[in-house]
Amino acid sequence: MNNIRVNVEDIKWSPHPTAQAVMMKPLITKKNDNANVSCILILIPKGKEVPMHVHEEQDDILYPLKGRATMWVDRVGSFSLEPGCVVRVPKGTKHKIENVTEDLLLYDVFWPALM
Repeated sequence: MNNIRVNVEDIKWSPHPTAQAVMMKPLITKKNDNANVSCILILIPKGKEVPMHVHEEQDDILYPLKGRATMWVDRVGSFSLEPGCVVRVPKGTKHKIENVTEDLLLYDVFWPALM
């Protein structure tokens, strides 16, 4: 049986595979938990960004826990990314995070699982 409860402080931060200086903390993954969803904390330092990319097979649901930035989503445009909003980027949709004016901490969910 996989872990039912894990202390987030026990999970190590690791570098994001494509965004320089961005860190990830995988909370729930297909590999570790045999789950069909990935839940990840993402930390984007002030002044950094997540470049334009697309998830061909996954919806990407972002919930900002702290910080401020601008997000751009294809066919929607740019909007503020900050606590109090939730964003769903449908699979196959280009998107990016830029203009990070305060360290941004995101709870990021991918369905089906990304990792």
